[in-house]
Amino acid sequence: MLEGFATEAGTSRYCDRFHSLRDAGHFRRAHNVPGADQLWTSSIGLGTYLGEADSAFDASYEQAIAAALRSGINVLDTAINYRHQRSERNISSALQSLIASGEISRDEVLVCTKAGYLSFDGEVPVDPRAYFRREYIESGILDPAEVAGGMHCMAPAYLADQIERSRKNLMLGTIDVFYLHNPESQLGEVSRDEFRSRILRAFTMLEKAVQENKIRFYGMATWNGFRVAAQKREFLNLAEMIEVARQAAGEDHHFRFIQLPFSLAMPEAFVLKNQSDDGKAVSTLELAARAGIAVIGSATLSQGKLTANLPEFVGKLLGMKNDAATAIQFARSAPGLAVALIGMSREEHVKANLKVAAHPPASQEQWLKLFQQ
Repeated sequence: MLEGFATEAGTSRYCDRFHSLRDAGHFRRAHNVPGADQLWTSSIGLGTYLGEADSAFDASYEQAIAAALRSGINVLDTAINYRHQRSERNISSALQSLIASGEISRDEVLVCTKAGYLSFDGEVPVDPRAYFRREYIESGILDPAEVAGGMHCMAPAYLADQIERSRKNLMLGTIDVFYLHNPESQLGEVSRDEFRSRILRAFTMLEKAVQENKIRFYGMATWNGFRVAAQKREFLNLAEMIEVARQAAGEDHHFRFIQLPFSLAMPEAFVLKNQSDDGKAVSTLELAARAGIAVIGSATLSQGKLTANLPEFVGKLLGMKNDAATAIQFARSAPGLAVALIGMSREEHVKANLKVAAHPPASQEQWLKLFQQ
């Protein structure tokens, strides 16, 4: 196990090694929470969701992750169910190698993972039901009554088990950010009151994990929750989630990150005023910034759909030469977005995406013109 976690001193040291990227505005503070480390993060992060669960993708991911860390990307995002736990292990392999060689220090890198979905181990077993029954139910880790949709659970005992598995996969004593993975999916089966109760139990358990140095911060990695209208069933009220965190641990709670899709195709976190701040309708990005919560954007390229056929005026406004670069520049320039995640399973992806990071983010005035067309 690698001990330690990302710190202000470590992440600042990392930024200082990449002078041109730093001067171009590639690095920024994740959030501003009095009394907490002011972590410096790269404006783009490496995601590990896509790809086959095989050795060829393992090798390719490990090369991409190493290239990213060597080149100015210090945010790595994964989940225990990504590629059946293999993506977590690929991060471990690359990180361990670079730390052993002295190229990277543990305190320079923000490693984020998620849990909630039931996950296989390495590959799909011949009999998935038998696997889950043996691995989780018969062992007492999982109560079937706490599983939503046959595939999602955020009961404390289950989350504690997943944290231990992720720590082992990542070979990290402390995970920097641990997300509840798409918790809003449970709202299809349980009432709002029951959902809040489940979130409180989960947050209370995660605060205990923080005290035990197993995780540093926690949050929610969502798909629909924070970007749909307030009347929708899957809607998550961010102010309410913050209040639940306060109920679990007071003002010094560690609910400090959320993740949601943000892109040219899904700009709701900025344009939709679905949240409330003292009775005023605000966007998720606005409320998160005021509450000291870092927002991480996922699906920056919408799984490749934004790499071609964008309106010409968007590229001209943002000053990029191709559609993929334009989509990345749009996301990383959004007011209040800490990091734009991009799936990078090959080293050439890293090199191409870092060319965008060499450009200063679009000014707020320039960026807002996109919404005046």
